[in-house]
Amino acid sequence: MQQRPRLALICLAYIGFISLGLPDGLLGVAWPSIRTSFSLSLDALGSLLIASTAGYTLSSFNSGRILARISVGLLLTLSAGATAISLLGYAIASSWWVLIGFGFLSGLGAGAIDSGLNTYVATHFSPRILNWLHASYGVGTTAGPLIMTSVLDANHPWQWGYLIVATVQLLLSGCFAMTRDWWRIPHTASNQSPSADAAHTSTTSTLRIPVVWIRICVFFMYAGVEVSVGQWTYSLFTQTRSISTTLAGQWVSLYWGSFTVGRVFFGAIANRAPINLLLRLCMTSAVIAATLIWLNIANFLTMFGLMLIGFSLAPIFPSLIATTPESVGRNHVSNTIGFQVAAATLGVAVLPSLAGVLSRYFGLEIVSIAICVETLFLFVLFEILVRQRKMQNTEETINS
Repeated sequence: MQQRPRLALICLAYIGFISLGLPDGLLGVAWPSIRTSFSLSLDALGSLLIASTAGYTLSSFNSGRILARISVGLLLTLSAGATAISLLGYAIASSWWVLIGFGFLSGLGAGAIDSGLNTYVATHFSPRILNWLHASYGVGTTAGPLIMTSVLDANHPWQWGYLIVATVQLLLSGCFAMTRDWWRIPHTASNQSPSADAAHTSTTSTLRIPVVWIRICVFFMYAGVEVSVGQWTYSLFTQTRSISTTLAGQWVSLYWGSFTVGRVFFGAIANRAPINLLLRLCMTSAVIAATLIWLNIANFLTMFGLMLIGFSLAPIFPSLIATTPESVGRNHVSNTIGFQVAAATLGVAVLPSLAGVLSRYFGLEIVSIAICVETLFLFVLFEILVRQRKMQNTEETINS
């Protein structure tokens, strides 16, 4: 591949992941205004999140099938276009149920972008590029609240924020359309595109591979831990540990900040260290950090644990994505990455919700215990994954 298209594709991939984070950042700030507009109860947000999660899971799970029929470039073009339409729908929706329908469409578009870009970058680029790709998502989640806050501070309706981001998504769709042929250009040893490989592989055959199911479980658990920490620690600190709302908010910001910094840092060293060693160290430190949050020995140790777990979790998702081709074989990459993204989406929906249910019966302190147990399960699942991969390599060596 010529250097210019290669660099352009990397930049577009980064912008694509920034665009994934923008709507997520908008919603938190816009929600009080949306509630007022449609006269909704506080828990009505769950309906929108369920609709979005359903669309996200559906499109990411089936991304392998989609890539078997269309190119990555066309998939990204259509997905970004669908996301733009959905965000425009948020801005003009006349009823809550119409907005929920657009939420489902938003999930469909975002899930396809997520899976499509992960598949392409994991197949064609290094773990460093993949880590920085996921760091771009943090840029989007940071920019989203700033955009919506600026709109509301200027006394404009919340719909303007979604119109702004819809315009960005529409421009991105146009960029994907203009460069769609570039995404076809092979520059790997096999001289085949991911979609060409996927055309010969059914989802059923991919699901017959034991290591695929282990990877699905790892992604489910990882995403649940990441979001559980971000969603529940503020409530834990303010409602049970007498931490002021300002300080608790700063601590949670430090969590997401250390998470983004971690992805930039580990992206810089990803090509210099064995991935399995890096992941093992990060998961071990995540368990230690979760234990510090649970024990609550002193405020500074709890804050350190929160920052440490953010930094430790940072490289896990992109690094595991990067190991997918080696783990399952090129023919199963598109399907497997789609399954992994879908599993992560389910983890985001299930594990934080489970923590909420447990806290209703046992109090909010159960959240810190749940996070600690989940990080330990994540570590165990990763060790099982490594062992399974070693057994698979041994069998391949014997058969050859």
